[in-house]
Amino acid sequence: MNQETRMIRLVGCGILRKETDFLISKNGWQVDAHYLQSSLHNYLARLKTTLVDVLNKNDKENRETVVFYGACHPQMDTLLQERRLHRTEGQNCIVMLLGYERFMDELSHGAYFLLEDWALTWEPLLTGIFGNNIMVIREIFHSSHKYILAIRTPCSSDFTEAAEAAARFVDLPLSWTETGLDHLESVLSTALGKN
Repeated sequence: MNQETRMIRLVGCGILRKETDFLISKNGWQVDAHYLQSSLHNYLARLKTTLVDVLNKNDKENRETVVFYGACHPQMDTLLQERRLHRTEGQNCIVMLLGYERFMDELSHGAYFLLEDWALTWEPLLTGIFGNNIMVIREIFHSSHKYILAIRTPCSSDFTEAAEAAARFVDLPLSWTETGLDHLESVLSTALGKN
């Protein structure tokens, strides 16, 4: 058996691609990572179709696979149970990154969590989902959020300008937080160890 066939395939969201690649390298994990576009979260039918296509391909290649997603689709766990696959533990990528308690604390204060990947594609992402009426977009955000919380990790580039523009676009104040990768590393390590 050659090294490539022994490698675990990690199929996941690209929102934390830089952080995940860093941890794979740091730990020397034998993992072949395949990332899907983070914007698929906003198009549930496309997310399901794309994920199923990738998982079907892995099945045909007899690839040992771990799925790096939260409950990002209402049928996520059913899709994976049918294939006897494991996914990372956590409701979403922010829980995996920050931990449940920190996530819930910020959420209870009205945070909308903003990672670099989404900040860099913010306006086209939102207008693609909600249309070009800025007042409708702002009303949607104001109805459930009080501020944008931009999250810097050790792998983040300087996305200050993009985060500021994102907050202005939805007319919410911008706050910042920094986080290490310890919690994400634990989540990934646990998921990879289940195989």
